[in-house]
Amino acid sequence: MHVTLAQPRDLGESEVSRWRDLQEADTAFDNPFLSPEFTLTVGELRDVVRVAVIHDGPEIVGFFPFERHPLGIGKPVAAGLTDAQGLVHVKDARIDPLWLLKACGLAVYEFDHLVSGQPLLAARHERHPSPIIDLRAGWDNYTESLRKHSGKTYKTTLAKSRKLQREAGPLRHDYATTGLEPLRTLLSWKTDQYRRTGRADRFAHPWIVELVERLLATQSDSFAGVLDMVYVDNRPMAGHFGLRTRTTLAGWFPAYDTHFAKYSPGLIHHLAMAERAAASGIEVIDMGRGQKEYKDKLKNGELEVAEGRVARLGPAAGVHWVMRVPVRKTRATVMGHPLLLKTADKTLKTYGRLRTVLQR
Repeated sequence: MHVTLAQPRDLGESEVSRWRDLQEADTAFDNPFLSPEFTLTVGELRDVVRVAVIHDGPEIVGFFPFERHPLGIGKPVAAGLTDAQGLVHVKDARIDPLWLLKACGLAVYEFDHLVSGQPLLAARHERHPSPIIDLRAGWDNYTESLRKHSGKTYKTTLAKSRKLQREAGPLRHDYATTGLEPLRTLLSWKTDQYRRTGRADRFAHPWIVELVERLLATQSDSFAGVLDMVYVDNRPMAGHFGLRTRTTLAGWFPAYDTHFAKYSPGLIHHLAMAERAAASGIEVIDMGRGQKEYKDKLKNGELEVAEGRVARLGPAAGVHWVMRVPVRKTRATVMGHPLLLKTADKTLKTYGRLRTVLQR
């Protein structure tokens, strides 16, 4: 085996086509964050993105997209934003992870959403559930499962939707719209949510805004940005921007107008979106790793992703371990303990409220 390194823009059409074929041949890779279009678009905005094209003789057997940072630290493409990471490769490929890192000029590769079936995956890596809405049996079967396992939530959401329409006006649902104006409305809601909850505002980075806009403009059968909005009396109420393959929609940026908070607009929107997605051929909505109440209420299945790192012996790997591993383990402890997680979330929200007051 040997590796050729390229910037995404230098990949030829035959290589991109091969990447897409490998992705569609294995359901483990059926996530738009693993699609060539995602890496190509991020590569237009970030010079650190590289793709390792893995050859076995004359045949391309895999693609490893990554970002190369100082000291040979490797990260997933658009690290911190993506819910599926790793190689796309032929089934049962024997790719040694340390050999791959050396061929890529990396001392370390760290990840937090590594998908299953990866040569990079080891027993020591932490596993986390990634909740999904499984629509493969159809919309009616999904709603029946909600009635059985989240009956109160489902009935309450439908009741709140009816109450909303009585009190505020009729609902209108635009699925897979491509307008920039509703996208910017959604991003403004998301920025407000980040600030209210004490989180860093991702959209304070212009390249992320540009990335989302470019992905919205990317529309093909195998990959597309999907903007979904629900309106009340023609006023935008809730929405979501995500990405899709032919059969998987990846949840990414959901948000809503807090004026409608008492009606549970997020749940109303997610149910509406899931119904339209199912009708369009989507079989799985991957809501992404992370404990959120709405995910627990809506999920009817789970995938698994891993967090950790692969490292070659050397000083750079040692420095990286000191700087990153204890922090990651502390965060994992908090995320895995309900009381600690609740306390941390409450603290962040308090900080968010104080920050808002001080900025006035």
